[in-house]
Amino acid sequence: MDLSLTLYRKLYLIRSVEQYIVKHYPENEMKCPMHMSMGQEAVSVGVCHALHPEDQVFGTYRSHAAFLAKTGNLDKFFGEIYGRVTGTAQGKSGSMHVASPEEGYMGSSGVVGNCIPVAVGTAFANKYKKNGQIACVFFGDGALDTGVFWESLNIAGLMKLPVLFVVEDNGYAVNTPVCMRQAFKDITDIAIKFGCNTWKANTTDVESIFMTARDAIKTIEITGKPSLLHLKCYRYLEHVGIGTDFDIRSKEEFVEWYKRDCVTLQRNKLLRFGFTEANIQEVEALTDKQIES
Repeated sequence: MDLSLTLYRKLYLIRSVEQYIVKHYPENEMKCPMHMSMGQEAVSVGVCHALHPEDQVFGTYRSHAAFLAKTGNLDKFFGEIYGRVTGTAQGKSGSMHVASPEEGYMGSSGVVGNCIPVAVGTAFANKYKKNGQIACVFFGDGALDTGVFWESLNIAGLMKLPVLFVVEDNGYAVNTPVCMRQAFKDITDIAIKFGCNTWKANTTDVESIFMTARDAIKTIEITGKPSLLHLKCYRYLEHVGIGTDFDIRSKEEFVEWYKRDCVTLQRNKLLRFGFTEANIQEVEALTDKQIES
């Protein structure tokens, strides 16, 4: 029950942070472009919660969920997107390049697939130092179209490196669907041939993702081989910005995914577990107060 509440608190934090951005972005005080994670929060929360505190995380330009799931550091996050010296890079890098290495979030990049080889190099260093740490890298299905992904997968499998590849498959590279980009049907079938342990899931249940990620991490520790998680998800907003893109993607597609919204799903689960509405609202109010502060 404690796990369920902790995961909900993280989901609610990330969702509320992005709702704050949507509300205040038109004020033009946040100068950087925003690639919103809304709808995909369960992937970052489930995986990051399964990692050990000392493990290292790398993200993409859609960085908000992974950064907050790993660090929970609102001061650094808002400082960066508001261009303040209190930010992760003193306000100079913006939303796409947040980093806090001292908290285990090593960095994000605006270049598709750019952090994948860096994470693999970090995994090599961890193996060399025998420190037991795992490097985890998040990337979208669009990164599967890049050569650097295949090179990284190959060397990680060949050298048996402790790296966790997390494919956040929201079905689109900007606005181009998977069916127009990839000849293969299942990345997990291919990754196995590169000596990689694989898992796949099509769920918005954060607890299910957490348990899958925990299994993948444990398998890295036991076998020494890399693991790949192929997790289906869906972003609610446009590729970049705070609006929608129903002129490009169908609204029906959004509606079907929203029926399984990860935040609502976990909140309803808490109610079934015996938490009262007042209990949950207290947690939400505290989070809202932290964000406003």
